[in-house]
Amino acid sequence: MKKTFMLMTALLATAAGAQTVDLRILETTDLHTNALGYDYYQDKPTGEFGFEYTATLIQNARKEKRNTLLYDNGDLIQGTPLGDYVAKVRPLQPGQLHPMHAAMKLLKYDAGNLGNHEFNYGLPFLQQVVAAAPMPIVSANTYKDNGSGQPGDNAFTPYLIQRRTVYDTQGRPYVINVGVIGLLPPQIVEWDKANLDGKIVTADIVETARKFVPQMKAQGADIIVAVAHSGINADYKPGQENVATELTKVPGIDVVLSGHSHQEFPGPVYKDIPGADIKNGTINGKPVVMAGFWGNDLGIVDLKLNYDRKAQKWSIQTGAASIRPIWDKTAKKSLVTPDPRIAAAVKAAHEGTLAYVRGKVADLSAPITSYWALVQDDPSVQLVSNAQTDYVKKALAGTQYKDLPVLSAAAPFKAGGRSGPSYYTDIPAGTLAIKNVADLYVYPNTVQAVQVTGAQVQEWLERSAGQFNQIDPAKTEPQALVNEAFPTYNFDVIDGVSYEIDVTQPSRYNTAGDLVNAGAHRIKNLSYQGKPIDPAQQFIVATNNYRASGGGKFPALTGKNIVLQAPDETRQALIGFFQAQKTVNPAADGNWKLTPIPGATLLVTSSPNAQKTLPAGAALVRTRDDGFAEYTLKF
Repeated sequence: MKKTFMLMTALLATAAGAQTVDLRILETTDLHTNALGYDYYQDKPTGEFGFEYTATLIQNARKEKRNTLLYDNGDLIQGTPLGDYVAKVRPLQPGQLHPMHAAMKLLKYDAGNLGNHEFNYGLPFLQQVVAAAPMPIVSANTYKDNGSGQPGDNAFTPYLIQRRTVYDTQGRPYVINVGVIGLLPPQIVEWDKANLDGKIVTADIVETARKFVPQMKAQGADIIVAVAHSGINADYKPGQENVATELTKVPGIDVVLSGHSHQEFPGPVYKDIPGADIKNGTINGKPVVMAGFWGNDLGIVDLKLNYDRKAQKWSIQTGAASIRPIWDKTAKKSLVTPDPRIAAAVKAAHEGTLAYVRGKVADLSAPITSYWALVQDDPSVQLVSNAQTDYVKKALAGTQYKDLPVLSAAAPFKAGGRSGPSYYTDIPAGTLAIKNVADLYVYPNTVQAVQVTGAQVQEWLERSAGQFNQIDPAKTEPQALVNEAFPTYNFDVIDGVSYEIDVTQPSRYNTAGDLVNAGAHRIKNLSYQGKPIDPAQQFIVATNNYRASGGGKFPALTGKNIVLQAPDETRQALIGFFQAQKTVNPAADGNWKLTPIPGATLLVTSSPNAQKTLPAGAALVRTRDDGFAEYTLKF
C-alpha cells in the first residue's frame, strides 16, 4: 500500500504536465555458448568475442541510465564445444542451470527469446534448459503439433507483460507495463525436422505478431518490444526467415530487437534498406538493433517516454538505437575488461570442455587450412566428404540402395566472411584432437542421405555456385570474386563427380534460393566416372539433416527424398573415420575448379595467414584495417 501511495503521489504531482522518463533497452543475441573469450578450436583465449566482455558493457550501460531492461535474443545454447559438452558429453542434470544461464543470472535478464539453434539438441533438452532458466523465455510462433500437423497450444510462453517501476528525470517513480514477444524463423521445422517432426509446428513471424500484439495491448501493455530472432529484410513474403523490417510496420510494436544474421544494426550493411536510418538506428521510424554475434556487441535502444495523466497513456517521444563493440578491429585490442564473475560461473563446464576437446583422435600428416576453400578444392572440405561417403556406404549396405553410386556434399563452414578474419580452419600437423574435428565441422548436424537424379545434382551445384559474383571477362581491373552476402555454409562441394564453375555467367539462383536466371548455367563439364553425367541416373548424396530437410532452399531438397536418417552426428562420423585411418593424410582430389578467365584479375578476401598457402596465380595486395587481407588471383 505504501508503494502504491508513493506512485500515485508521483503521478498527481505531474498533473500540470508529463515528465520525461528515459528507458534503456539492452540486447545480446547469438551468443552461441561463447561465455568466455576463448577459441576452443584453436585452444587459446581471445578478446574478439565472449559474454564475459559483453557483461562489462552491460554494467557500464546500466550505470549511465537508471531505467534499463535486458533481453537475450536466442541462439544461446549451441555453437561451441562447451554447448556440446553439456548437452552430449556430460549432460545437464534436471534443474541444473545451463552454463550460459549461470553466467546470465548474474546480470539479471528480464527475458530471453529462443533462436533456431536452440532446437539442435532435441526438444527434451531444450525444455529442460528452459525449465531451469533464471529468466522467463518467450517464443510466440512455436506451437505443439495437434496430432495432424496443425498448430495446437503454444509450445512455450508466447509473450509477457512485465510491470516495471521507472523513474522520471526528477527521480519520481512510475509503473509501466512492458510487453515482450518472442519470435523465431519458422524454418526450424525443416532445419531440425528429425527433432521436431510431429512435435512442433511453426507460424509466420509477422502473422504471429499481428495476432498477439492486439491481445498484449488489450491486457495493458504500454509499450511492446518484439524480440525477434530474425534478420533485417528489404522485401517481405509470408513465411520468410528474415522479417525484422516488416515487424516495424506492425501496429503496436514499438521496438524491434533483431538477430540471427550475425550482422550489426545500425551499420553500413543495411544502409540501403528501405526506411532505414543508420544514424539514428531506426527503420520506418522505430528503433531497431541487431547486436552482432558471440557477444562481440551490445545492442542499446534509448527511449524517451511521456505519461499523459488524463489519458492514462504512455507515449514514445523519441527512440534511437546503437551498438557498442567489445573489440577495436583496427587497433586489434579489447575495449573493455572481462567481468571476472562470468569465468567463475562457468569454470567447471569450461574445464570439462577443455579436457574433452583435447582428446586425441588420430595423427595428422600435414596441416589442414580453409583459407582458400572458396577458390579451389580444399582438404578441409574433402575430409568431411570422405567421412560422409564412408559412413553412408556402410549404412546403406544390404539395403535397396546398395548399388546406387554415393556422392557427398560438404561446405566450408569456416571461411571468414561476417564471422571475421580469424574464422578459418588452421590445424597444424601432429595430433588430430576432438577440438580439430569440431573445427572442421562446427555444427551438431546428423548424417543423412538423399536420392537424386543427375539433373538434380546439376541444379544442386547451380544453387551452390551463387557463392560467386558474376565476372566480366572484358574488364582488366580487379573484380571481387566472392558474393559476401552468400553464406559459405551453402557453398556445397559435391564429391564423386567433377565439374567447373564458370563465373562469367550470371548465377542461376539468388542468395535466397529463388530461380532468377532460368537460362543461366555456371556448372560446366559435369561428369561422373569420366563421362558426362546422365540426367536420369539415380544417385545417393551424403549430406546433413539441415540440407536434406530443405535448409538453404536447394532445388529438390525438401525432406521428401531422404533415404537415410542416421542417429550419429557428422562429427562422430568424422571421428570414427579418422580413428580407423589412425594417420590422416589431408589432400583434395581437385574434382572442381573455376573455369579459367584469361586476362581477368579476381579479388579475393582471406586471412593474412593465407599467404603461407598461396595458390598459383595469387598475390597479396594489402592487409585491411578490419584484419582481412586482399589478394589478387589470375588464372
